[in-house]
Amino acid sequence: MEYIVSARKYRPMSFDTVVGQSALTTTLKNAVKSGKLAHAYLFCGPRGVGKTTCARIFAKAINCQNPTADGEACNECESCLSFNEQRSLNIFELDAASNNSVEHIKTLMEQTRIPPQVGKYKVFIIDEVHMLSTAAFNAFLKTLEEPPAHVIFILATTEKHKILPTILSRCQIYDFERMTVQNTIQHLKSVAEKEGIQYEEEALAVIAEKADGGMRDALSIFDQAASFCQGNITYQKVIEDLNVLDSEYYFRIIDFSIENKVTDIMVLFNDVVNKGFDGGLLVQGLARHVRNVLMAKDPQTLPLLEVSEQAGQRYVEQARKADTRFLYGALRLMNQCDINYRQSSNKRLLVELTLIEIAQLTQPEEGPANGRKPRRLKSLFKQLIRQAQPKQSAPQVAAVVQENPDQKKAQVSQNTPSPSLKVSNLGMSWSNLRQQGKPKKMQILPGTQGIGENTASESEIFSQEALELQWMSMCNRMPQKLSGIATRMKNMNPVIKEMPAVEVVVANEIIKAEVEQIKGSIVNTLKFHLHNSDITLTITLAEKGEREKVLSRREQFEEMVRQNPSVGKLWALFDLELA
Repeated sequence: MEYIVSARKYRPMSFDTVVGQSALTTTLKNAVKSGKLAHAYLFCGPRGVGKTTCARIFAKAINCQNPTADGEACNECESCLSFNEQRSLNIFELDAASNNSVEHIKTLMEQTRIPPQVGKYKVFIIDEVHMLSTAAFNAFLKTLEEPPAHVIFILATTEKHKILPTILSRCQIYDFERMTVQNTIQHLKSVAEKEGIQYEEEALAVIAEKADGGMRDALSIFDQAASFCQGNITYQKVIEDLNVLDSEYYFRIIDFSIENKVTDIMVLFNDVVNKGFDGGLLVQGLARHVRNVLMAKDPQTLPLLEVSEQAGQRYVEQARKADTRFLYGALRLMNQCDINYRQSSNKRLLVELTLIEIAQLTQPEEGPANGRKPRRLKSLFKQLIRQAQPKQSAPQVAAVVQENPDQKKAQVSQNTPSPSLKVSNLGMSWSNLRQQGKPKKMQILPGTQGIGENTASESEIFSQEALELQWMSMCNRMPQKLSGIATRMKNMNPVIKEMPAVEVVVANEIIKAEVEQIKGSIVNTLKFHLHNSDITLTITLAEKGEREKVLSRREQFEEMVRQNPSVGKLWALFDLELA
């Protein structure tokens, strides 16, 4: 016996057997009963919801010689029998996807002139009508507007927006609805019973969700699952066959998040990854799960859950344990993760951080309230980060405060270890991270004490390399108005004459006078950063023989060419000019 797939075998043959389109089928039956038929109909909606099926049922009912009292075809007259045996000469089907040219439409228009031999109407069903070319649409317009009395057009499409407005205005438009999960489950149950297949309702719910509102897709997946399960469709076998992530993972992740069990969530996520599932798929599925939990918190939104009754009860139970603010925060975090997932270079780390943040949403904030509630990672890494943060003494903090009095509060907060662990940099807020990334400004003004006197009695030994490093860093931090002297100081070479005495040689009296004006600030800066309160600075004027000649740009370039002839060859090869 020839095998027929369920989508064809159980295709509805009457309006009453159409699933999920009760309002639409009632309208069509009433039109048949009253005899008030339009000359053109447009059936539009997503794939697999019954557009072509309803068009065929409607076409058979229109030509039925003895329709029933409720507008159904009798299936006994010659017109119905010829249609059922696929030999009807009054009903024509055209696939516009492969017959979309002007010639095909003209041939169709020629057939409209011939009246029906049996029945009242000639019905032309044009499937995927949006595939017609613009020229074909224009050729179809006149006949569609004023067809012969014995002609009815039924157009079907999944993309109504692609059809010309002039076509839409000439048709009665029927919008088909997506199949709900419950309707799909009920239909699959009836098919399974007719086929003698055992099933679990949770397994049928997975098939219905996978079909995404299409009954034809649901029946195709049902056939696939029935073949894999060998007549006993179970939940575990279906998720294995369809490669669907078990919803139990989502319930467990939310339960762990409510209890702040970050470690358990990390282990669970690793299990998901090891099974071959993508982290982005987990985030999307978890977002849908949290949305369902949120809908289950209110009886008014409970009907919005497109799940089986058993799964709905589990959502209600979890909704009782989950706080609404936690659910809102989790949705916001997962939405942000979904947006950034494609651009992320380390996708697994992004998902892990998102899951950690979700797990910390229900944990109370620590530390004093400052008007902001930054995202935090408290339990998992707090001790490690505290150990890694450098400790500073009170005098050092005081010295930093004097460095810039206008930023007193900000500097103290930066140098005082925070009791909480923030997401942004594993122990630091974004603002602190930005501040650390920028060079710290030092107020070195003539006549002032710079960053302040170092009151701490420190006497650490420092090396020549450390001295040169702090000297260059100090020059880079000097304010804009001292940029001239800062540039000249960069060319100076401070030397340790006798620890901790420092000597610097200047080229002339003018530079020496400028450096003398800010000598106090320089000394205080070196004391603070080299941790030695006994540092002294001697500014010495270079001898005539020691003074270096200041070279111009051209002289510097000529010196480079002399030391490295390849530079001169490169300059000549590319015909460069000295700016």
